Amino acid sequence: QVQLQESGGGSVQSGGSVKLFCGAARGYIANSYCLGWFRQAPGEKREVVAVIAKDGRTTYADFAKGRFTISQDFDKNTMYLAMSNLRPEDTGIYSCAAIVGVMRAACPTSQVEYDTWGQGTQVTVSS
Repeated sequence: QVQLQESGGGSVQSGGSVKLFCGAARGYIANSYCLGWFRQAPGEKREVVAVIAKDGRTTYADFAKGRFTISQDFDKNTMYLAMSNLRPEDTGIYSCAAIVGVMRAACPTSQVEYDTWGQGTQVTVSS
């Protein structure tokens, strides 16, 4: 089974920036109908951060609008999440996910719709 692999997490101070990377086997990113970033804070349920369709259409959670940018590069088989103006409440494990098995007219924000996941990368924002 093809897996996704996140990188780029780490510790940053409040107001700082971090860029996350989600890599996969050759062509896998381009063959996914939808890609997304999700996060899980300590003691909380996993929630959507942003999703991106194959044609580039994006959807963001309210907390991410204006601060986070999701993008994809098919040539590099990589999806990105650029995060700026980070806050302590952004702390959590960030995971990338893909919908590969079923074509979608629009990318859902519900995590149960995503059939392939990475292991996650920790982002810690200190005040």
